[in-house]
Amino acid sequence: MAKLSTKRFLSTLAEMFPDAHCELRHSNAFELTIAVLLSAQCTDKKVNEVTERLFQKYRTPEDYLRVPLEELQEDIKQIGLYKNKAKHIQELCRILLEKYNGQIPDKHEELVTLPGVGRKTANVIMATWFGVPALAVDTHVERVAKRLGFCAESDTPLQVEKTLMKKIPKKDWAKAHHRLIFFGRYHCKAQSPQCEACPLADVCPSRRNPGQRKKKASTA
Repeated sequence: MAKLSTKRFLSTLAEMFPDAHCELRHSNAFELTIAVLLSAQCTDKKVNEVTERLFQKYRTPEDYLRVPLEELQEDIKQIGLYKNKAKHIQELCRILLEKYNGQIPDKHEELVTLPGVGRKTANVIMATWFGVPALAVDTHVERVAKRLGFCAESDTPLQVEKTLMKKIPKKDWAKAHHRLIFFGRYHCKAQSPQCEACPLADVCPSRRNPGQRKKKASTA
């Protein structure tokens, strides 16, 4: 099987998902940060359902600090790990007011110091809001990169990120990130990848065919 070239990979994603974008609803950097923080181990759809109400009640860092922690936890209890996330949100808001005049910093090294904001979250914020080239690796991006043979199954998310950054031109990092997510979320799904209809099937080392799936199902 031929190895997938980066050029074909990027052009295929562009054709399939030309309008790929961050699906977390937000109107400013602060809302985006809260939404991405909430999205850990949770779907964007569920986060959007919660933030539709949340962002009406809380508009500034001060708003989140005016309520008891228990009230904020109640407001986001539909989200996984809501107790820890509520605590992180209030700690983050306190730091924003103390160090950044209530604003989200626009430097990656400062973002990752905020409670609840890891490397992936910081990359999303930098690329989506500040327009700085970054390539965040979530479960979709990691899965696709490994299935297509760009990375080894044993690679960590950081290793996947570094590999993709080497293969993909820097100017395309942000677009590729969103298109990779769409490809993994809507096409190369975790449980039911659409291999038969995939334009990359001829070069995908992980391609599944109906016979393979039936065989696996019968032996499960």
